[in-house]
Amino acid sequence: MNWEHLDWEILDRLRQTFLSDAKTAGPYWHTITDLECYNLTYGERIGWKWDAVLAELKQRGWAPPAGATVLDWGCGSGIAGRRVVEFFDPASIARLLVHDHSELAMDFSEHHGRRRFSGLTVGRADSCFLESDDSIGVLVLSHVLNELDEAARAELSALCARAQTILWVEPGTHEVSRALGGWREKLRAAGLQAVAPCPHNTACGVLAAGNERHWCHFFASPPASLHADSGWVKFGQRAGIDLRSLPYSFLVLDRRPVAALYECRDDGTGPDGGHRPPLQLSCVLGEPRHYKGYAKIFNCDADGVAELMLQKREAPELFKALKRGAGPDLRRWKHTAGRITQVG
Repeated sequence: MNWEHLDWEILDRLRQTFLSDAKTAGPYWHTITDLECYNLTYGERIGWKWDAVLAELKQRGWAPPAGATVLDWGCGSGIAGRRVVEFFDPASIARLLVHDHSELAMDFSEHHGRRRFSGLTVGRADSCFLESDDSIGVLVLSHVLNELDEAARAELSALCARAQTILWVEPGTHEVSRALGGWREKLRAAGLQAVAPCPHNTACGVLAAGNERHWCHFFASPPASLHADSGWVKFGQRAGIDLRSLPYSFLVLDRRPVAALYECRDDGTGPDGGHRPPLQLSCVLGEPRHYKGYAKIFNCDADGVAELMLQKREAPELFKALKRGAGPDLRRWKHTAGRITQVG
């Protein structure tokens, strides 16, 4: 599929379906062409979100268990599972399994997975596997939360209980992000540890009383050449989408020990001979808001979430870096009374 052969009427129908409640009534793929058109456009945009998440995991030094089975549950066109396998190297993966309530989606995902990874076992997750107690090395979930009915939530809970690691990406809306935070707390209580985007493994500060208007979300960067591509420009105009904006929320969980990610760093002795306190690992939620001479940052750390102020004169390089940033932004700093007082 390419822009020349793209069926714009199919995309119009899919867009209307995504914006309505019709998607909860059953599979919305009518033909393989539906999936081809989706995969080139909406699916690729989801792929850019996964690229941002996977790059963040690489920055943290995280990798899935070696020789893992990857299950892409609710696979759709399979873009998420393929992105994960490709990023972590197919040679390190035992097999890629796909599952969806749509037979067409499984046909598409299985076919394209085999084309992309000729040396990897790619297949469907049959009922025997889905209902077994077999370990799932990597459970991949992408844009599924707003399509779960009671039965699907129960099935997903059972799969999460078998997963060694979970990679989960959702839209960056207030409602979906906070729902994902609820799953974080549920799964953390069941023995999984938060790897990302969280800079800690304690309770989610966004869900604490008084923070109802806040949500954990980030922004991925589309390719720099996007606006020079007439196909993407037409797609953005027809779909009513701001191509520059790719908000997403995500969650990565692991049963293996990950405490080292959250250790405070001791910077040793300061210039005056005094001992500096350790700097806490923090994550910037959303996007920093820049003003003349200072920035406001919505900060998440082990103490909770809070809006902080950073004075440009106190950390000019950091101030500049925050303007360029996209995606999750991990920092180490100390803050007091709503102001960042020491950066590392």
